[in-house]
Parts: sequence; structure tokens; C-alpha cells
Amino acid sequence: MKTNLTTIGFDADDTLWQNEQFYQITQSRFLAMLKDHADPQELPDRLLAVMMRNIKTYGFGIKSFTLSMVETAIEVTDGRAPASVIAEILAAGREMAEHPVETLPHARETLEALAGKYRLVLITKGDLFDQERKIAQSGLGELFQAVEIVRDKNRATYERIFTRHGDGPANSMMIGNSLKSDVLPAIAAGSWGVYVPHDLTWAYEHAEAPDGEPRFREVADLGKIVPLIDEIEGG
Repeated sequence: MKTNLTTIGFDADDTLWQNEQFYQITQSRFLAMLKDHADPQELPDRLLAVMMRNIKTYGFGIKSFTLSMVETAIEVTDGRAPASVIAEILAAGREMAEHPVETLPHARETLEALAGKYRLVLITKGDLFDQERKIAQSGLGELFQAVEIVRDKNRATYERIFTRHGDGPANSMMIGNSLKSDVLPAIAAGSWGVYVPHDLTWAYEHAEAPDGEPRFREVADLGKIVPLIDEIEGG
């Protein structure tokens, strides 16, 4: 299927740099804090339920995660969570927000190879302040013609962004580690969707791969992106 590809969108967290591993490390600390107050087998599900409930209010990101840990601690202790535990949760959240950015293999070389040929757009969801910090620390921001930090990712998101910054969804591609947020809604909008799996993916982002969809591709890592695009462009 030959295409006139002009615009390429990239996800940020766990596509260009590490993210989920810090959430999992912090969640493990959280479970240890409350091991004497709640069943450790049930606690991850309790936390996830609170996080899902709070996304509508707080959105995605470290602040939302930290508030959800605090709320879960209060719930599972019937309001008796020690102040020391709440303080430790808040400290863990601050540590996450201050952690240096760790870019993933092939991120810079791939972006540099594509930057002169296509309009590159960084499309990420989460807390505005935290995402801006990570973009600045990564040193990759200069390679993008546009940056969009959105509340969530759905079909309308990609229709709007690829129309604003490109030649419409049909001439665009979205690359990311989440089938649910990066690939499926981009394909639904009419774009190409390229899945780059990450070893750690939040349960919220899990979805079935659209096998048989002509505009779906999967690659092992970012180093395979340029050859894939060359193949697609060659028709």
C-alpha cells in the first residue's frame, strides 16, 4: 500500500524514554508501606481502581498517581493511615518527578534520520509540567516541529493534530508503545499505526493488536522505524 507520508507522530513515555519502570518501583514502595494495613495481594487492584476513578478528575501523570496512592492508603486503613505513611508517599511522588530522563535505544538517531524528511510531532498525554520537564531534559524536543500534550488520546485527537500539523490523518503515521492510546485510535482516524512494544506497559494501555489491518505495523524497537518507513513509502 503506497502512501504519501508527510507527518509522523511519536509518543513519548516508554517510546522515547523510560517511564513505567519508575511507576512500578514506586508502587512496590507503596505496597511495602502498607503491608501491615492491607492484604498485599489485593492492594495493587485497590490502587488501580482508585487510579481509574481519578483519571477523569486528575488526568494522567505523577501527580494523579501520587494522589491516588494517598487516597488508597486512606481507604484501606479506614481513615487511619499514619501521617508518616502519607509523608512517605508524597516523598516518593517527588522523587519520581525529579528523576533524570533516560532515553530509549535508537531514539535520537531515528528522530534525526526522519527530521529532515517529515514533519515530526510529539504527541503525549499527562501532566503538562512533568511532560515539559521530560521533553526539555531529553534533549529531543528540538527535533520536533510541534509538541502536543493532551488530556487523552482518541480518534478525534489524531484527526485534529494531524490536520493541524500535517496533511491530514491519511498522510500521517503514529508510533508508540501503547496499542490502546497510540495505535488503535490513530488507525481509526485513517493514519498508519506502528506499535513498538515496551517490556513494561501499564495495564490501562493493554489492547488486542489489530491483526489484518493494512495500516498496522509492529517493530521490535525504534531502530527498525526508518527501514519500515522506507518499505511503506516504496509501496
